[in-house]
Order: sequence, then structure tokens, then C-alpha cells
Amino acid sequence: MHIRYGSETSMSHDAYGTLRVGREDGIARVTLDNPPVNVLDAAMMTDLRHLLVTLRDDDAVRVIVFDSADPEFFMAHVDMSLVDAPDAFDGLAADLPDGVNVFQALGELLRHQPQVTIVKLAGTARGGGAEFVTAADMAFAAIGRAGLGQIEALMGIVPGGGGTQYLAGRIGRGRALEAVLGADLYDTETAERYGWVNRAVPADELDDTVDRLARNIAALPEGVVAAAKRAIAPEDLAEGLLREHDAWAGQIARPAAERLIRGGLARGAQTRDGERDLEGLFRGLPG
Repeated sequence: MHIRYGSETSMSHDAYGTLRVGREDGIARVTLDNPPVNVLDAAMMTDLRHLLVTLRDDDAVRVIVFDSADPEFFMAHVDMSLVDAPDAFDGLAADLPDGVNVFQALGELLRHQPQVTIVKLAGTARGGGAEFVTAADMAFAAIGRAGLGQIEALMGIVPGGGGTQYLAGRIGRGRALEAVLGADLYDTETAERYGWVNRAVPADELDDTVDRLARNIAALPEGVVAAAKRAIAPEDLAEGLLREHDAWAGQIARPAAERLIRGGLARGAQTRDGERDLEGLFRGLPG
């Protein structure tokens, strides 16, 4: 599946409300900056999609590095307040490719980006945030500071932004089921051992590790990056994404999902304190 958006317009690199974007020597550096916890809301999703489309045809950029302005939170998860604003993503949903929902479309756009995409993970990424990390070509995580988790099951749903498919490809079916149904936050060493991230790196070495790799890739002779990405192509997940969407849509429509999501928000989800142990917060909701 190759994601194309025919009506996207170019945006300058300083035109994003939730991103800081800089360029140097063939590398685009993208810092997520959507306080208080970098929730993946409609604004951030719009910015990310516009940025990726803009960079897609920029031959001067060979590598895109994503990090966060917040040392605790890389990308929290999809905005739970959508329970009260179900039409918030309608603008994005109006121009989707066939066979994907609005959340899957972002992951597929990232997966099929012609540049090498690298996540520098120094905080937590759950739900849609974890899906974003898994959709990128590579991820490097800070030991003792980063964490990954698919928390959706605690909300009465399943991942709906490509997570089931991306995880199974990365870590295998058994471990993907463990991550999705266990709904725990994985530390960096476990994520590395499972294959969820490329490498767990001491926190004080993360910047240098990622920067060295990004610079080395950006300095390769012309055509090498494109040739490698053609040779090591993303798997076609069209059928799996349809199955995932059906599973997600079937669960999100159940009363239990709305009750759990509202309960989570009432207990502090999407606040800094609540997000520090989001799994515990949801597990502590009344049955």
C-alpha cells in the first residue's frame, strides 16, 4: 500500500503549531511540542501529515529524526477527549486513501516515507504514540527514561492506528498479543530484546548515537538511501489494516469503551501526573 494525498499543500518548516522543524546537511529534525503531554490530537496529526507530505518530494532531505520537547513524554497517545468530539478528525478523514482509517493513514504515510525515519525516544509513547514509533524505520530508546506500551485494551478497545500490524511484524504474533492484551509499559531493555526498538542506549549517549547514524546516512552517495528503501520495502499490510480497523471500530462503539475513557479522563489521564502511571490509573477504575 502506498499512501498518496492528492490535495495536500506545502507548508514552510516554521508553520507548525505542534512541531519544531529544522534542517541541516540532509537531515530534517522534528521535535514534537504539544503540551502538556504531547497528546496526538487533530492539530498534531494534521501537522505531522503535512510535514511528511511536504518532505516526501524534497530530494535534499535524506533522513528525518523525531524527538520530543518534553523529556518525559515522546507522544502520549491519541487524544481521549475525542469521546466528546467525535468529529474532530473529520477534516483529515475527508481525503483518505482507500482501506485505511485516519489513524492508520498517518502510520502508513510514515512507513512509506522515502527518507529514512528515526525516532529518538527519551520519554514514554503509548497507544497512538507507540504506533508512531513502530511505524518509523528505526527507533533508539534511552535506558531508564523511555517506555513503550499499547494501552488500548485497558480502555476497552484495541489499537486502531496500525499498531497490531506493525507490532506483529516487529516482534512476532505471540509478543504482539502480549503487548496488546497485557497493556503494560515496556522498559527500553525489554523493548530492545523483543525487537520493538533497534537499540536501548544509555540516556547520556542517545543524542550522539542517533546523530552519528543520521549524519552517516545523510552523507551516503546519491541514490543509496532510495535503493536501500526499495530493496528493504515495507510489507503490504492492506488486509491486516482492514481487519484491525474492523476490530477497533467494533470495540469503540461499545458502551464499556466510552465509560472507561471518560473514567480515565476524570481520574487524570492527559495530565502530567496521570500519564506517569496511566496503566495503573486505568486498572484502578471501578469495574
